[in-house]
Amino acid sequence: MLLKKSFKKQLYGLWRANFFEKVAFYGSSALRILYGLNRFSEDLDFSLLSKEKNFNLTPFNNAIIKELKGFGFEATMDTKIKNFDSNIESAFIKADSKKQLIIIDALHNIITSTHKMQIIKIKMEVDTNPPRSFDTETKFLFQPIPFSIKSLTLPDLFAGKIHTLLCRAWTIRVKGHDWYDFVWYLSNNIPVNLQHLKARLIQSNAWDKQLHFNKIELINLLAQKITITDFAKANEDISLFIKNTESMAVWSKEFFIAILATLQTIN
Repeated sequence: MLLKKSFKKQLYGLWRANFFEKVAFYGSSALRILYGLNRFSEDLDFSLLSKEKNFNLTPFNNAIIKELKGFGFEATMDTKIKNFDSNIESAFIKADSKKQLIIIDALHNIITSTHKMQIIKIKMEVDTNPPRSFDTETKFLFQPIPFSIKSLTLPDLFAGKIHTLLCRAWTIRVKGHDWYDFVWYLSNNIPVNLQHLKARLIQSNAWDKQLHFNKIELINLLAQKITITDFAKANEDISLFIKNTESMAVWSKEFFIAILATLQTIN
């Protein structure tokens, strides 16, 4: 896992390469770096502003590697060969783990649990066919120098998180960080952009575009997901990514059903 300062170097390299002229930052790393989510995230997720089937990450690889080397992080980057029918362009940043975790000052329990020969792999993904019903805003970072990032707005980021919660294919390994982020959005009174969520669900064949979609339908979908989720496993999954695990002591089906009452939406 990389700390915030390492991700900022990568984002700075992308900014210098004019990446954000056509791409917006989203996902949990965007939430952590730009909006204050207090957990670690190991992936960088982006969305094109408009569909571009032939978008290629390769030209941006050198910009990322150059900035990482300037930070003392020796890494390589490989672009994944995309499946013909895939809407995701992927690349992997790789480095020797133990040495690099020490360089970036990772949490002690992460360092000690990492084998000295293990390789760090950070996934970077770009959605090349996004539902366009989202808004963006410009955010500013000050390290290594002041620069700007285009990001999805918080209601659209929340829509993306709920889409992931509802559509993630995992059946055995529960992704606890999805539920942790869900609680973060609710506790910060962030509304869900229903229009963007509906578009994502339709694209994933999880909702019929002919059907009406409102807050009631959304709460029903979430309640169904909550009833089949093992929150003990979710708790276990998230424990390595946060410093204070006491905040999950209350996690249960009853807890998540109860907090659905605080969910806010915008159309």
